[in-house]
Amino acid sequence: MSGNEMLFVVFPYAAFALLVVVSIARWRLHQFTVSSMSSQLLESRRLFWGSIPFHWGLTLILVGHLAALIVPRSFELWNAVPLQLLLLEITGMALGLWALFGIVVLISRRIQVPRVRSVTTTMDAVVLGVILAQIVTGLLIAIGYRWGSFWGTAVFVPYVRSLLSFSPRPELVAALPVVLKLHVLSFFVFVAIFPFSRLVHIITLPLNYLTRPWQKVVRNAPEPYVYQPSADEFLTRR
Repeated sequence: MSGNEMLFVVFPYAAFALLVVVSIARWRLHQFTVSSMSSQLLESRRLFWGSIPFHWGLTLILVGHLAALIVPRSFELWNAVPLQLLLLEITGMALGLWALFGIVVLISRRIQVPRVRSVTTTMDAVVLGVILAQIVTGLLIAIGYRWGSFWGTAVFVPYVRSLLSFSPRPELVAALPVVLKLHVLSFFVFVAIFPFSRLVHIITLPLNYLTRPWQKVVRNAPEPYVYQPSADEFLTRR
């Protein structure tokens, strides 16, 4: 088995297997860990300026990628007009830069704000690093290998569809430049680590809240002292 088959056939299937199995296991066995664990109460201003561009930029880019996968013919017809192709490329670049700004703000927040840094886990750092690599490689592709929305439907779409049909064709990406391979691999790395992170709450339904036992909160602090006079003291004061 060649290196390309390991990276672009075995690893993708292993990543999606981890996504399914670990997500179900966490939802069934460790329900209290399926949470966004928001740090908004610790710091909100940077979170606002980082979260909005990060989430909206990535979401719109992901929608564009999924649309190209589902209806590639529509993309080909759209890109047949040079002005429309240019508009799509500019839009993709702008969304990528917007998402990059957002994740840089979020990473700096995790590093520079002591209260947020104290609750940041190793997995949080890994997830942010992988997403940053995904965004950076995407921007490098947009700059160095232009018109990706045009040639991508002839390269990436057949490859992804071959994986989905269980007839993988790694040769479609074997000859691609390194930055394009890194872009693809960083996505599969993200899929593999996704169920181990706090992001897993995105794909779970909160129906378990209706049946799971109540969470018990134990007060460790001593009860405040309240003076209660005796009956004799009460009568004497009257």
